[in-house]
Amino acid sequence: MKDMNPSAGDDTHHPDGAELNRVFDALRHPHRRRILLALDEHNPRTGDELTREELSDTGEDRNRLMTKLVHVHLPKLADAGYITWERDDHVIERGPNYGDIGPVITLLRNHQDELPAEWP
Repeated sequence: MKDMNPSAGDDTHHPDGAELNRVFDALRHPHRRRILLALDEHNPRTGDELTREELSDTGEDRNRLMTKLVHVHLPKLADAGYITWERDDHVIERGPNYGDIGPVITLLRNHQDELPAEWP
């Protein structure tokens, strides 16, 4: 009997519901979206290369922003495998699961004009 799944036999990875939930959870906060967008443009990055303007449009104090990144946002992205993060060297690069989120980042970047003004 022929397989009715149109993607059967191809090598394309199709994320399941749990993976999609992880992707959207990672994209929920603007700081994480901006980190991933920065990596999409240039990989790897150092924490020093990420400017306050790149990560926040609220004029947030850089020390406060860096504290949030180090204790909340970078660990969350690293735990999901979307980035690898060398704390000592402050190097951030695409992780082993970046392929799950990379196409969504590209899609969002390509349709940025159609998204709300406060995006990313």
